[in-house]
Amino acid sequence: MSEKAHVLVVDDDIGICETISDILVARGYRVAIAEDGFKAIERVRGNTFDVVLMDVKMPGMNGVETYREMKKIRPRMRVIMMTAYTLDELIRNALREGASGVLYKPFDIARLTKLIDEDRAEIMLVDDDPYFCDMLKDALERKGYRVSIAGEGFKAVEMARGESYDLFFIDMKLPTINGLETYLALREVDPKAIAIMMTGYRNETSELVEEALNNSAFTCLYKPFDLRKVIELIEMIQAERACNTS
Repeated sequence: MSEKAHVLVVDDDIGICETISDILVARGYRVAIAEDGFKAIERVRGNTFDVVLMDVKMPGMNGVETYREMKKIRPRMRVIMMTAYTLDELIRNALREGASGVLYKPFDIARLTKLIDEDRAEIMLVDDDPYFCDMLKDALERKGYRVSIAGEGFKAVEMARGESYDLFFIDMKLPTINGLETYLALREVDPKAIAIMMTGYRNETSELVEEALNNSAFTCLYKPFDLRKVIELIEMIQAERACNTS
């Protein structure tokens, strides 16, 4: 983030809210607080926050229930759960539904600010298989990534003209222009576009894959692939980008 994040701290212990607020404000963040889930939802309706720090166990409406309601209002807002307890079912539910991380009380301030400042990638999936797209999108969003879907190449290029993406996953066999043509068209829109090509037809698309790699595509994944490897790959790309821009 180029400027310090706007943070909402949600905890039924007002002392904790104020302490976290004082720490973050002293470091240049803009901070609002809410002492229960209902007030937090009101704050989110009236303001745009970059990050919410959400206590898990609160009276009336717990942190996971509050998070679900917030997602209906601002689906892409990042939420980091806070808890003094070990990894219980509430935390597991929050992470499954897309929470960006967990902070365990008492937490380290350096880790707190690192999680707040962490910029998750904006990813586009270009594939005409809706089941595959939904599966991969769900897996990536659970890790906090922001994911859009294009079912064919022309749509992907149109979307890329209107919004900046950090990473593209592009299937080689598409119903209009193929994956290579889509990738090259995306490179015309954004010469720095990073793309991971995908295919379930290793032999049939080998020449297209080779040409994409020769034109600086990052790699090619062959379906079916391990989702854990995909996450590791994205994190590696993000780390390399951070090193190159630091």
